[in-house]
Amino acid sequence: MVYFSDRKDAGKQLASALTDFSFKEGMVLAIPRGGVVVGYEIASALNFKLDVIIPRKIGTPDNPELAIGAVTEDGTMILDDSLIMYLGVSNDYIYQESERQKQEIRRRQNFYRQGVSEPEIKDKNVIVVDDGIATGYTMKAALASVRNRGAATLTVAIPVGPPSTIKELKHQADNIVCLYTPEYFQAIGQFYSDFSQTTDKEVIELLKKQKNLTTIE
Repeated sequence: MVYFSDRKDAGKQLASALTDFSFKEGMVLAIPRGGVVVGYEIASALNFKLDVIIPRKIGTPDNPELAIGAVTEDGTMILDDSLIMYLGVSNDYIYQESERQKQEIRRRQNFYRQGVSEPEIKDKNVIVVDDGIATGYTMKAALASVRNRGAATLTVAIPVGPPSTIKELKHQADNIVCLYTPEYFQAIGQFYSDFSQTTDKEVIELLKKQKNLTTIE
C-alpha cells in the first residue's frame, strides 16, 4: 500500500499531525539524506530551526548492510548485544568500526553545515525526523545522543515504521508521531510512489533555505 507521493508529501502530513502539540519553540533534527526533506516541511510549518543529526550504522565484518548497532558523533552507541554474541563480533572490531563511522559523521557534518556550527539543543524541544524506519538502530542512537545533550523534550516524527520498532522507540522519547504502522513491512520505499534518492546538494539547499526563513521571521 502506498501512503505518500514523495518525501515532501510525507513531511506535510507529519507537520499537520504535529500542530496538535503545544511547542512554543524548538528544533528539528533530521537524519540525512531523505529525512531532511521531511524535516524541512515540519520545520517550515512550526517555524522551527532545522539541522541534521547523523547517526551511522555499524555493520558486521562480513556484511556491512547487516546492522549490529549504530553510533553518533558524540560517541553514543546503540548495540544489539545478542546479535553480536551470536555472530561472534569482537570488541576490537566494534571499536574500530565505530571510530571509522564517527570520522565519516564529522566529514558529513562539515559538508552539510557548510561551516555553520552545531546548534545548541540543551533545554529545547527537539523533534527527530526521518523518512521512515525499519530496524530503528540509527534512530535509537540519535535519540540517545539528543537526550545526552540535554533536550527538554524529545519527539520522534516519522511517516511510517513497523509496529515492533515503534513500540521500542516509546521507551526513548517523550512523544512518538508515526502516521502508519503496517504489519506487512519490507522496506520504507514500498510506501512511497516516489522514493528516489535525495542528493547531498538538496540537503544543503534545504538547510540553507530554512535557516534564511527562520532568520527573517
